[in-house]
Amino acid sequence: QVQLVESGGGLVQAGGSLRLSCAASGSIFSINAMGWYRQAPGKQRELVAAITSGGSTNYADSVKGRFTISRDNAKNTVYLQMNSLKPEDTAVYYCNAVIATMLPAPYDYWGQGTQVTVSS
Repeated sequence: QVQLVESGGGLVQAGGSLRLSCAASGSIFSINAMGWYRQAPGKQRELVAAITSGGSTNYADSVKGRFTISRDNAKNTVYLQMNSLKPEDTAVYYCNAVIATMLPAPYDYWGQGTQVTVSS
């Protein structure tokens, strides 16, 4: 019923910036929270940033001060502005949303992932 589509990944040099976007569509009653996870080769998936519908945010320590998450509730879209990128930020970034639909309880939905590669 719900689809998340990410965009904005790519190749950037260290110190550069990228902005990721994720748009949710489908039979949505409400979106409780949206966020970004990432997974690098040989690493566990980790939460990068999350934001509630009210605007409260949470960031991984490794990205605090460099990344900013924002949300356009009217468009069901979440953004991740990534500045001062480092090679260790290289990963596949996945959009996540906790969405209420006609299902009995809110459900975690995931995007297909977008590759971010930071060269040194």
